[in-house]
Amino acid sequence: MERPIEIEPAALAETLFDQGFTCSQAVLAAFAGRYGLDRDAALRVACAYGGGVALTGAACGAVNGALMAIGLAHGRARVEDEAAREKTYGATRAFLERFRREHGSDQCRDLLGVDISTAKGRETAAKEGLFRTRCPLYVRSAAKIVSSLT
Repeated sequence: MERPIEIEPAALAETLFDQGFTCSQAVLAAFAGRYGLDRDAALRVACAYGGGVALTGAACGAVNGALMAIGLAHGRARVEDEAAREKTYGATRAFLERFRREHGSDQCRDLLGVDISTAKGRETAAKEGLFRTRCPLYVRSAAKIVSSLT
């Protein structure tokens, strides 16, 4: 029996984003199967984090999806498992440091250059095509960084 071809997480995340899922959904779902989470559950749980958390322009959704993926990979499921917590925190800090170094920020409003928490900001982002030109880069980058840390 042939093994199914596994799509690299960065490419899968970008494909999911291109299909219309939010940045957070795309990144988390790209890792879900690898770490035992049902894809539909991943898409549901990450839905609130798109647009810098529900279009507030706060922490980038791709970053939030990535941090959830790191939690799936390393997070503790037993209160006494301090090593898992420390591994998760270490990977999280490493992720944030690298993402910030590569992109200058981890905040949606900074990455897009507009505040999408306002109607005017969302209109500007849509008119300038920022969700189609900038966000795929952040989605792919976040997934690549997670792949290097998990």
